[in-house]
Amino acid sequence: NGALIHTADAHAMGDLRQFKQPAAGRGGGGQKEHRITPAGTLRRLPALGDSAIEHPTELLDHRSKARALRSMCCLPFGEALYRELQQRGLDAETIWHDRPRFGRGPLWPRDGEQLEDHLRWLITVGVLRREVDGQGLTSRFRLTPLGRDLLDGNPAALQQPAGWNNRLRQALRRRWPF
Repeated sequence: NGALIHTADAHAMGDLRQFKQPAAGRGGGGQKEHRITPAGTLRRLPALGDSAIEHPTELLDHRSKARALRSMCCLPFGEALYRELQQRGLDAETIWHDRPRFGRGPLWPRDGEQLEDHLRWLITVGVLRREVDGQGLTSRFRLTPLGRDLLDGNPAALQQPAGWNNRLRQALRRRWPF
């Protein structure tokens, strides 16, 4: 009738007194006396040592960051666009009309719909978000904290052309996002 708790999980459990329950007993004078009696035995498991992954979401975070950076590198947007989105929100029409400033490489979207599709994909991978004003969502886009981390952490990665294998992987992931 005991509970086993790993030492790494003890902090999340807070007050360990919840594993004890009050028991009513008789004291002198007919009044109830409340005392704490153990409900079972609480034992701590030993720590398993240092692991390569500190937290279960660390691996997920690493994979999400790699996917987002790969998406940023495969799309035809230059660092100037991401810097501008970091400072202020831009709408798709502004981006569309300023290709020399925001574009990178020969693969600029053929129309506004494809540009919107690229921007929606960056929202899906967590790099961009829609800007919100007092009345709801607007047509402008902003950089997310993940996008800022990637932009500030490795700005040279956006200037290198993506290889054919990353472009293929990106196209498959966008077509069949499983």
